[in-house]
Amino acid sequence: MLETRINGILTSGIIAETEAYCAPEDKASHAYNGKRTARTAVFYGNGGHAYVYLCYGIHYLFNVVVGPVDIPHAVLIRAIVPTHGIQSMMERRKTGKTRLLTNGPGKLSRALGINKEHNGLDLCHGLSPIRLVQKDKTKTFKYIATPRIGIDYAEEYVNNPWRFLLQPEH
Repeated sequence: MLETRINGILTSGIIAETEAYCAPEDKASHAYNGKRTARTAVFYGNGGHAYVYLCYGIHYLFNVVVGPVDIPHAVLIRAIVPTHGIQSMMERRKTGKTRLLTNGPGKLSRALGINKEHNGLDLCHGLSPIRLVQKDKTKTFKYIATPRIGIDYAEEYVNNPWRFLLQPEH
C-alpha cells in the first residue's frame, strides 16, 4: 500500500500497477548506460527511497528505488486503488469524479500530493510524508506481468514483462 500524509492530509491506496526499470542495461531507464546526473543521483542510492521527477514538464512521476547502492533499479508506481482520503484526492486533481482518479502515474502523484520536493525521501522508516506500508498482513493480492508501455525505443527491453497489474477479483 502507498500512503501519503502531505500538509496533514492522509491519502492511501493499494498499488495496482507498476513498471520496473533495471539500469544500467535497460534503455528505458533514466540511468541507462550508467548515466549519472543530479536528477538520477537518488537512483544510485539505497533502495527504499523515492525517485520523483517531472515528466514532459507537466506531471511528477513517483518511483521507488529498489536496488542496492550503485545499482540503479527502480519501480515506477503507475496506479493505485484509492482507499483513504478520496475527497482530498479529488480536490487535488480538481475533479468531482472518482472514476479514473489514480489510474496513471501523473494522476496518482497529483492525487496523493507528491511532487519534486519528495525526491530522495526514505519511504520505509521514520515519519516520512510518503510511505510504503503493509496494512493487512492476512490479505494477499495477485498480479499479472505484461510488457511495459510507451517505451518503443528500449529495443531488446521493450517486450520484457516488467509491468505488473493488480489482477481484478472475480
